[in-house]
Amino acid sequence: MNADLVIRNGSVVTTSDIWPCCDIAILNGTIVAVGINIPVNKGVREIEAGGAYVTPGGVDSHVHLSLYEASADALKTVPTDGGIPNMDDYTGDTYETGTRSAVAGGTTTVITFASQYRGDDSLIPVIEEYHKLAAGSSYCDYAFHVIISNPSQMVLEQDLKTMVENYGITSIKVYMTYNAMALKDYHILDLLSAARELGILTMVHAENADAVHWMIERLEAKGLTTPYYHGTSRPPIVEAEATYRAITLGQLTDAPILLVHVSTKSSAELIRNAQTNLLPVYAETCPQFLLLLDSMDKEGFEGAKYVCSPPIRESVTDQNSLWQGINNGTFSTIASDHAPVKFYHPKGKLRGLANKDPAQRNFQYIPKGLPGVETRLPVLFSEGVVAGRITPQRFVEVTSTGPARLFGLKRKGTIAPGFDADITIWHPQETFQSFKLTNEMLHHAIDYTPFEGFEFKNWPRYTIIRGKVVFQEGEVVGEIGYGQFIKREKHLRTSTL
Repeated sequence: MNADLVIRNGSVVTTSDIWPCCDIAILNGTIVAVGINIPVNKGVREIEAGGAYVTPGGVDSHVHLSLYEASADALKTVPTDGGIPNMDDYTGDTYETGTRSAVAGGTTTVITFASQYRGDDSLIPVIEEYHKLAAGSSYCDYAFHVIISNPSQMVLEQDLKTMVENYGITSIKVYMTYNAMALKDYHILDLLSAARELGILTMVHAENADAVHWMIERLEAKGLTTPYYHGTSRPPIVEAEATYRAITLGQLTDAPILLVHVSTKSSAELIRNAQTNLLPVYAETCPQFLLLLDSMDKEGFEGAKYVCSPPIRESVTDQNSLWQGINNGTFSTIASDHAPVKFYHPKGKLRGLANKDPAQRNFQYIPKGLPGVETRLPVLFSEGVVAGRITPQRFVEVTSTGPARLFGLKRKGTIAPGFDADITIWHPQETFQSFKLTNEMLHHAIDYTPFEGFEFKNWPRYTIIRGKVVFQEGEVVGEIGYGQFIKREKHLRTSTL
């Protein structure tokens, strides 16, 4: 048969099966055949998998790129050819560096965020400017969520419909915390109602803002302001209360919601109960909550590297519950929540040390977020599949097929004829030499990794996007700008009151 590329002798993994000694034939960026000993024309490139696992390319559904401290008007200064203004002040990953890192970790599609500022009445200029930032700068395919901080009448009555119909963006995110982003329940209800009518999935960052502020004030009064106390200021009950409230608001409007970066047993149980009652409630967790423990309890200011929201928890009970939730289907996606901020930069994590008076140095001024888009798949493969916590099939479900289905990426997330040839080929397990990770091995623009020193028991050998090899044997070989913007379908749960 005619083909551009053939993968030979792989153990092809889907959400239900593992097919040993399997070939995959690819033509014009699409999978055209999966079978045994597929005959192809002479001269076709062949990749020998050597019996290793072959999985669908990773879909990371929660990635922050090209975000920077700016005023509401700053995006208007973005160059028409993309890029970030004021690079000397920039502390994160751009679309170039972030997606380069993604493909080196086996991820072939990222869904990133276009963020509306509080003073903006419309979403459309925000979407257009983020298109400028991403266009021609991505190594992998990408799509957008839109963060809404001002649900104006224009947003509710015009922009959401335009976002879906003209731009193919079918998900939004709302915050229940952070002064600059938090919405009141009334406004969340407005958005959920409008989103439901348009087939939009609403992502919710669930933490009780008032409770967090109350805790911070009391910690500050006692001088408890080191990075460790960031976690103390946001205890599990703060997340659980907001999770229950978000589920209630979703039930009231019959709108599908996704609780993002779930970190606690109590929140996972609330979500599982809602799912048992057939509510359209979905959940996401992240590797940092599955594997890091007490990470902010570091000497000096080192704990700032691990400051994220919600915080990394202290109890192995929470971790075990999250692994259980992966196995029982509570979680539809495991995402990185890649929100990288440099550590050794005065406007990065060191911002928490900016005040000359040591008594005034404060965890709440530390930018929140961790890098993780490159390590997401390898750490889950090592600590999940190889360690026996999850099956290869469940790994595929939560890292690729599940998020692709949840977010309307109809040609992504599955190895089958007619789907995009987005594929990750791993090393044969019996021949792989495990290693301890250092930040210098990674391809992001950040000066640390929270997984420094972790032992990795496998790593992607090849990453293939639409039939093109973009990473092989430790080297990024793809071209910047190869990644395409992907328009998405509406969420499956649509109905009319």
